[in-house]
Amino acid sequence: MASEDPPTIDLVGQTEFNLAAVHTAVERRVPERDCIVRVRADGTVERRSYREVGERTRRLANALRDRGLGTVVDRDRLASHESGQDHLAIYLHNGPEYLETMLGSYKARLAPFNVNYRYVAEELEYLLRDAGARAIVYHSAFAPTLAAVRDRLDDLDVLVQVDDDSGNGLLPGAEWYEDVVAASSGELPEELVAAWSPDDLYILYTGGTTGMPKGVLWRQADIFVAAMGGRRNTDQQEWTSYGQLADNAADGGAKLLPGPPFMHGAAHWVAFNFFTNGNTIVLPAVTDRLDAADILGAVDAEDVNVVLIVGDAFGRPLADAIESALEEGTHDLSSLLAIASGGAALSPGVKQRLLAALPSIIVMDGLGASETGQQGTQLTTAGQAASTGDFSPGPGMCILSEELTSVLPPGHPELGWLGQSGRVPLGYLGDEDKTARTFPVIEGVRYAVPGDRARLTGDGRLELFGRDAVTINSGGEKIFAEEVEQAILRHGHVRDCVVAGRPSPRWGSEVVAIVAIDDGAAVTDEEILLEAGRHIARYKLPKAIIRRDHLQRSPSGKADYRWARDQAAAASEDPS
Repeated sequence: MASEDPPTIDLVGQTEFNLAAVHTAVERRVPERDCIVRVRADGTVERRSYREVGERTRRLANALRDRGLGTVVDRDRLASHESGQDHLAIYLHNGPEYLETMLGSYKARLAPFNVNYRYVAEELEYLLRDAGARAIVYHSAFAPTLAAVRDRLDDLDVLVQVDDDSGNGLLPGAEWYEDVVAASSGELPEELVAAWSPDDLYILYTGGTTGMPKGVLWRQADIFVAAMGGRRNTDQQEWTSYGQLADNAADGGAKLLPGPPFMHGAAHWVAFNFFTNGNTIVLPAVTDRLDAADILGAVDAEDVNVVLIVGDAFGRPLADAIESALEEGTHDLSSLLAIASGGAALSPGVKQRLLAALPSIIVMDGLGASETGQQGTQLTTAGQAASTGDFSPGPGMCILSEELTSVLPPGHPELGWLGQSGRVPLGYLGDEDKTARTFPVIEGVRYAVPGDRARLTGDGRLELFGRDAVTINSGGEKIFAEEVEQAILRHGHVRDCVVAGRPSPRWGSEVVAIVAIDDGAAVTDEEILLEAGRHIARYKLPKAIIRRDHLQRSPSGKADYRWARDQAAAASEDPS
């Protein structure tokens, strides 16, 4: 490919941002710095600089527009639950192609969205139909599932297939990703670049672990500030020009390894945050599952500074691997400065293990949701008492009253709704009613209220109790599943835990814990309840404990509460 220079953008007079323009501004300032690094299974490394990623994504953008995509209806002509752009599905394991497809779509003024690659054909069809997808970029490994529904999706016009080691051939009507990129121009039309808008859409589909997936619509200007690096790290104030961004990026160079799949919002949020700051994304060799040893090998090989995980589902295997590596001397982990968890909280026990193994690191829990962006953080260092469920609030985070009529001040005794003001989404794609419920207007201010229960302490700390959708009403008391899970995980031999409710003739609903115990550990139910009872009130303790070898979670590590409820109900019907 002949190298093409990035388009010129206005580096000064801008107060709102477009994601394509952000990456372009960083590319112009640090063109030769590594943007994406992929460590291969054979130990070789593929490096793509900001210049190379910029050019490849411009080529992809031109290819998409050449295939009839890129229609845009101005935002002011649409309701908040409506999209005026073409939608592209990203059905990929982690790889450079995932992030390139996001960037290439934004440069073409398409709205890409995430696809859960664990979906069966029926679920995939629902998602693509709900999104009205006109294009899809997918790994060959997923070609059979896509083929099963392709003929029933009349709007799906453009298929781009990324080759892998699955051996699956090209689907009829599809094109190979690398051929599409190579055959297109790396220079974007000036009128296209001039049209990039803060109103262009970012779409994130929710995981659907408590209901059907929904597409959350954001203006790019809003999600950039809410989750993708649009605030200065020093004081959390918003950037005011592309020039400021570019100057800041010149001082970048940190390296992030995202453990969870990019189809999970936290993973690509942090990746784009690192792009904004002129940093480097490092991808391990194994991306179709969690391989903690492979992650540590990439940390060692590339001097990674930050590893992103999702809760204990990632944290426990990673702690095991770190302890083994240090004992056996197999990896140099001295470059590691932080382990961050997004999407699910780390239990105190796992935090303590990570900090005991690597005393110089920071363990960070991030709080956020598809409907709010990043809302709060908790930082833990060696020597501190590890906890779960309390956070330092971020800009715009608030607690709303039970009736959604007012904002509760710090120290208010009422348990309220966790809310977010300021940079919030437009709404849910195609769902006017749910948009109105989740994004209420209170005294002229629009809020996002995704359904978490919380309160603010007198000193301004956030106490998070959990998602109302998985709250169990037992004997007239509200019991938050996540609070019970964290109490049970305090037991040193409980490897994993998900809590659900099931019908009870005495209590209405009763709490049931589904647990996985460490291999070889002899742990009684009474011992688990005794430890949990040290951290939560007796009425919150589970009435039954169900043991399973493994608990079902999403690829991102989030609990599957529908599965947990089925397990609880089945155990009630057949106690054996």
